[in-house]
Amino acid sequence: MIAYQSAAPAPMATAPLARVERPAPAPGPGEVRLRVAACGICHTDLHVLEGDLPAHKLPIVPGHQIVGRVDTVGKGITGLRVGERVGMPWLYATCGVCVYCRSARENLCREARFTGYDVDGGCAEYVVAQEGFVVPLPEAISDEAAAPLLCAGVIGYRALRMAKLQPGERLGLYGFGASAHLTIQVAVHQDAQVYVYTRSPEHQRLALELGAAWAGSAEAPPKAPLDAAIIFAPAGWLVPAALRVLDRGGRLVLAGIYMSPIPELPYADLYYERSVQTVANATRQDATEFMRLAAEIPVRTEVQRFPLSEANRALQLLKAGQIQGAGVLVVE
Repeated sequence: MIAYQSAAPAPMATAPLARVERPAPAPGPGEVRLRVAACGICHTDLHVLEGDLPAHKLPIVPGHQIVGRVDTVGKGITGLRVGERVGMPWLYATCGVCVYCRSARENLCREARFTGYDVDGGCAEYVVAQEGFVVPLPEAISDEAAAPLLCAGVIGYRALRMAKLQPGERLGLYGFGASAHLTIQVAVHQDAQVYVYTRSPEHQRLALELGAAWAGSAEAPPKAPLDAAIIFAPAGWLVPAALRVLDRGGRLVLAGIYMSPIPELPYADLYYERSVQTVANATRQDATEFMRLAAEIPVRTEVQRFPLSEANRALQLLKAGQIQGAGVLVVE
């Protein structure tokens, strides 16, 4: 099979993904092999490839928003059939027995393994998945539209739940890439007033098109105090900026897996029971719930397509903020 892998962390400008040919992986007991149809790209891939996150496996094939069809099944598989279409998200496997796994918090499992980080991911023609960790996909959503939902969409959905938004409240979204452009649609569906903070004129245009009440730069004067805010951009300086425009009792959620250092801030900006919470991964239940909701709304996925052979270029454009909506690698 053809795969694109990185041998060591390196700047994205150096095009660190190398094309390799190797045998397709064989599924073990409880595993299935997927023939990859599409794989979304996201900032976590950049953090893995550039070394912002410590390396867990080298060489590594990145990619964790995978849509594929079951090609081969291992021993003990009872719930999946050859030819069935499923999604393979960031959460590859957990221990299943710790206090977190037993209390609906498997996203916090200390033994968790992650797709495209601990095991090879979807920048390849084939990938192996655990049967219990793949996600059923609504038939109405195409392969390319479904791929970004598996991480960008699910993380945004979990962040929105943590924001505890009530109908009619004001929500701020900082950064307007793959995750935010999906989250805004759920928030608008829940009758929120959404304010989008992004410097990109194209992203501002898309935000307004998707129902934002306002879109502009984070440095702009606030239009109104926010009841809640979600930061998707990995920029620590946005934390004090968002806190300053939160109303009393406001909730700030940090949705990234990595963020640059957060500067000092006056206690007064945090006072009046404002809260800050992080999102750490997502559960299988999050993914299943969000997929149903995405089909019901229905969520519109703005997709920019690239052939698998252009994985380096796609990720370079992502880093430069030049992807409109979500980038997706298509495996022919």
